[in-house]
Amino acid sequence: MYLCHNFERKLILWFISMRKGFYVVFFVCVGMVFFSTGCTDKKPAAADSTEVVQPDTDTTALDTLEEIMAETPIPKAADELFDDFIYNFLGNRKFQKSRIKWPLPVVSGSRTNLVQAKKWSQEQLFLPQSYYTLILDSRKELKLSKDTSVNHVVVEQIHLEEDNVKSFVFDRLEGQWQLTKVTKTPMEQNVNASFLSFYNKFSVDSAFQAKSLSESISFSGPDPDDEYKDVHTSISPEDWMYYAPTDLPQGTIYNIIYGKKTTSGKKKYFLLRGIANGQEMEMTFQLVEDEWKLTGVKE
Repeated sequence: MYLCHNFERKLILWFISMRKGFYVVFFVCVGMVFFSTGCTDKKPAAADSTEVVQPDTDTTALDTLEEIMAETPIPKAADELFDDFIYNFLGNRKFQKSRIKWPLPVVSGSRTNLVQAKKWSQEQLFLPQSYYTLILDSRKELKLSKDTSVNHVVVEQIHLEEDNVKSFVFDRLEGQWQLTKVTKTPMEQNVNASFLSFYNKFSVDSAFQAKSLSESISFSGPDPDDEYKDVHTSISPEDWMYYAPTDLPQGTIYNIIYGKKTTSGKKKYFLLRGIANGQEMEMTFQLVEDEWKLTGVKE
């Protein structure tokens, strides 16, 4: 079942990155997956069973599906907006290699390693987890993702527990988006260092989270007493447990910076966006007397 679900997720992600005229590929892929893999609802063997279950090592369907993806033409519109480009870049191995400026500088501290194409392994970043996060100083920054004049974007892979940030730098060169550099830096050097350090604790420590709530938190989202009803209200820290989002991203999160950003404000909008389901959650934080406080949640 896990394999089937994994296929389904990849197909959905690939499907949303395609444009009108390429849908037929999606349906061909679906047919191949379900007829080639024989997905079933088989239950696992009992814990005390002596039967040895051999893993399915037949990767024929996977290889064929990947070949079809690689041969599918990339829409020209993919270079107009970075968001369209990045899904194709992450999901198509052949296309990814064609959009990297070789040799690729990979910088860590004072050391620079020039990576050749034959040494490159496909990078999928946030694609396998089916969601990504954004850290903004204002909602106006969201408009930049729809601005066709933006020619420089950085995708940050933030390792909270390891205190470092791996940045993938993209530039639009001669009308085409390309990965031009990868850098690895300590988290303390990041423009959002203060907030990232705070969020690392906020996402894993319930006691710290309780201390990081403002006196009044604006909330828009599902009613905890009625899942079919939305509420728009202000809640107190005492009632937070009934409204608090579950399963906040931990460990590794992502951020996409459109354009160049060198300063950080006293307000942060932390967005969690689903790739295939269109769901979104927004949390607002305010720096008050050098301490970050949660002031609002919108689901």
